[in-house]
Amino acid sequence: MQPSFSFSFVQEQYFGTNPVWNCLLSRRSIRIYRDEPVSVDVVNHFLTIATQAPSAHNRQPWRWVVVANPATRHALADAMAVDFAADLERDGMDDATIEKTVARSRQRIGGAPMLIVPCLTMAEMDSYSDPHRQKCEWQMAVQSVALACQNLMLAAHAVGVGSCWICAPIFCAPTVQQALTLPPDWEPQGIITLGYPDAPGRTRPRKGVEDITIYR
Repeated sequence: MQPSFSFSFVQEQYFGTNPVWNCLLSRRSIRIYRDEPVSVDVVNHFLTIATQAPSAHNRQPWRWVVVANPATRHALADAMAVDFAADLERDGMDDATIEKTVARSRQRIGGAPMLIVPCLTMAEMDSYSDPHRQKCEWQMAVQSVALACQNLMLAAHAVGVGSCWICAPIFCAPTVQQALTLPPDWEPQGIITLGYPDAPGRTRPRKGVEDITIYR
């Protein structure tokens, strides 16, 4: 028998009473920040919590790039914008729309008070002779980094720092590696923008558990 479960039930029973549930349910993607820096010391606390996430074989394949320098943030945004514009042009998008879309992306990255670029390394993961198992090993590393990113974003939210996950570096990893002078084995997995919110994040509709779950 399929159990009864709903978001409204969780809200009624736990929202505002259990601090952990409250943190999980109230986190939103924040894209507009106040002109106020987030200190590296605070970010290091977030990273400490991030690294408590589970990881495949406990190899902890996550690596972090903290981009606090405004010039570096803008240089990264500009470099990524070139690749983004080229992709949109290949998709057949008109010049005016490309310019507007790329400008918005550049502002989100370059204009954020702080960036964290999560990366993965396969240096300490297992190696296999067959491609299938090696791909699985890489995927476990990707999942490990993703789990750590969620820890980081929840840690930030718990103390009033907003964040937003941006997947763009996956599409232009070599550009990000070059712009940030990363070690060759550090594979960029995204960008997490950080800052003190200047506007609340939007609440987006979520699929009902009953629509995305099967019980056996």
